[in-house]
Amino acid sequence: MAAQRAYTTHPLVLRRVTVRRVEEVTPRMRRVVLGGEDLAAFTRDGIGHPGFAAPGFDDHVKLILAADGDVRAALPAQLPHGIEWTPAEHRLTRDYTPRRVDLDAGELHLDFVVHGDGPAESWSAAAREGDELWFVGPKSSLRLPERLDWIQLVGDETALPAIGRFLDERPLDVPAHVLVTVSDDAARQDLAVRDGDTVTWVLAEPGDAAALESAVRALPVPPGEGYVWAAAESRALLPVRRYLQRERKLPKDRVNITGYWHREEPAAPEAEASAEAGAAPAAPAGIPSPLPWLAARAALQLGVVDAVADAPGISADALAHRLGVPGPGIAVLLPLLAAYDVVVDADGSGLRLGAAGEELLDDHEREEYTGHEADLLLALAHLAPALQGGTSPWRVASGATLHDTVAHDAERYSELVEECEQLVFLLTGLTADPLWEGVGTCLLTGPGSASMAAALDDAGRRPRLRIAEEGVPAEVLRGHVPAPDRIDWTGGPADVAVAAKALAYRTDEEAVRLLTRLAGWTGTAVLVEASRPDGLSPHAAEAALHAFTATGSPLRDSAAIASLVERSGWRVERTVALGWGAEATVLRRD
Repeated sequence: MAAQRAYTTHPLVLRRVTVRRVEEVTPRMRRVVLGGEDLAAFTRDGIGHPGFAAPGFDDHVKLILAADGDVRAALPAQLPHGIEWTPAEHRLTRDYTPRRVDLDAGELHLDFVVHGDGPAESWSAAAREGDELWFVGPKSSLRLPERLDWIQLVGDETALPAIGRFLDERPLDVPAHVLVTVSDDAARQDLAVRDGDTVTWVLAEPGDAAALESAVRALPVPPGEGYVWAAAESRALLPVRRYLQRERKLPKDRVNITGYWHREEPAAPEAEASAEAGAAPAAPAGIPSPLPWLAARAALQLGVVDAVADAPGISADALAHRLGVPGPGIAVLLPLLAAYDVVVDADGSGLRLGAAGEELLDDHEREEYTGHEADLLLALAHLAPALQGGTSPWRVASGATLHDTVAHDAERYSELVEECEQLVFLLTGLTADPLWEGVGTCLLTGPGSASMAAALDDAGRRPRLRIAEEGVPAEVLRGHVPAPDRIDWTGGPADVAVAAKALAYRTDEEAVRLLTRLAGWTGTAVLVEASRPDGLSPHAAEAALHAFTATGSPLRDSAAIASLVERSGWRVERTVALGWGAEATVLRRD
């Protein structure tokens, strides 16, 4: 059986609320109480939307602000089921945890740390009764394990709203052990503790990683099955994550660590002086060098980062011996790694991880340098001959198409499945579509199949599922889908087929072959693909090149998908906008 899914999804709705009152919780925390008709079920532009729901103690809503004050121009487009983040030059968004939700009173409470800067804190400082605020979310709620003996709640001041809400509402009736770092005693709050709970307050500057790690290590570990939830500055949590996962060896489903904010490094004194004097700072090079990225990749592949983490203070010679790297090899890497704060040896006491090195201990961070996306990036070294030859850079680099590579590499396919996990938040529009009426059997294909199965489960739809992915062992997907024992892991006739991100790693010819294959099994099919860049992503300009690297085709828009469909004997009946640049294209076969 698969493990319990970690999150429950919610429809994404753009809501308008207004300020009802502002309260000072402590000298370090301001509460803004919001209300409005949009917290209940409502209709806008002829589209009905459900009432606001944020059942999880650490749910997040995304506040929408604007650097130029024109919030209306910064709002996303509301779809019947979802949000489309259209480009907006001055849009600012910040995530906040609802401190309290009182739907009977029609109120939402948001707490803001008073730290003197930031667009959300500035908005809260100026907030007056009647001021409007727009927000989206939450998109999901954390599912805690059902059987626990205790929970540890760890965080800094920004985590207090979530911690306070947990203690008020008690989603688990188990002892709670709370640890909070605060920069001033005035930040302490009265918390709804019970017999058996503990609360530890630690004075530390915001983002102090050493203080947070030391405090977590000092916490007693109660007997029995437990769960650790932690939220604070992202880099300060890195040593905490390493301690919990490497030393305490907590399973992934017993720990949840979230970076709530990211501390900006202060400018060098010389730069500050120049700014104060009115001089323009030196401009960076127009095109950044790839050398630091390649050095970080090599350091991860050789095991440099893990070795220094496991043996802080190790010498360069001892490191080279430990890793089996002959000659001056490690010495060639170290200066560049030190320049970018991957490893440091400031006082001559041996090598230790710098801030960037600590980040590379996180699995998601290192995937940027060693995972599937990194391999795609390296394939771009062959961009010129690929453009000249009319093929994909991946094929020039590897001698095979990406689909051929993935179909024979379970680990790489598993990476694609994990990349598609966010898809589950966008599928409400598809699972609510009338096409599911009367559907008894659904065939799924593509790395997004697990997300599609989970979305059907969330929507209360229970068709018999078949999952067939050409050349990929069923075990790769088995651990990602709900109730895998109820799934037929072979292809066959079905009422409807859903190809979830199946075209994103196929060439045009391979896509046509897949669609032709599906035509032998069903008369109705749905293609779930990204058809335009995500307007909220800072990397939107790179989307077309990433797609071309993988498939030899730019990011396929609706017209390009329709062309592939027609070549396969299908016709496009309609498209369902899912948001974040994704669409579901419904196909029929006459």
